[in-house]
Amino acid sequence: MHSDQYNYIPILMQLILAVGFVVGTIIISGKLGPRRSSASKDKNFECGIESVGNARVPFSVKYFLVAILFVLFDVEVIFLYPWAVNFKELGMEGMVKMVIFMSLLLVGFFYILKKKALEWE
Repeated sequence: MHSDQYNYIPILMQLILAVGFVVGTIIISGKLGPRRSSASKDKNFECGIESVGNARVPFSVKYFLVAILFVLFDVEVIFLYPWAVNFKELGMEGMVKMVIFMSLLLVGFFYILKKKALEWE
């Protein structure tokens, strides 16, 4: 076996241990756990409130739009961390690139505000 392949053995061992622990815990809890079934246990339960009506009620598109915008801006913030860590090494070039990046991000944010995409009715 090549010496580079030996470096992956601890990762493989950790993966096997983690999967084995999860599978073992599920099997053991299924074997040792109580099996009591009743009509009230088999009913649908939602936050302590009795279910009324159809569960297939469509959500407003605004809900999904806000969720997508949150994920978009959250991912953009992730790009700020490596830049902040390497700020001194990047120098002025890195600063200019980040100003361009942030200005494009702000243009998108102001566009969203102009379109009133974040206003909830």
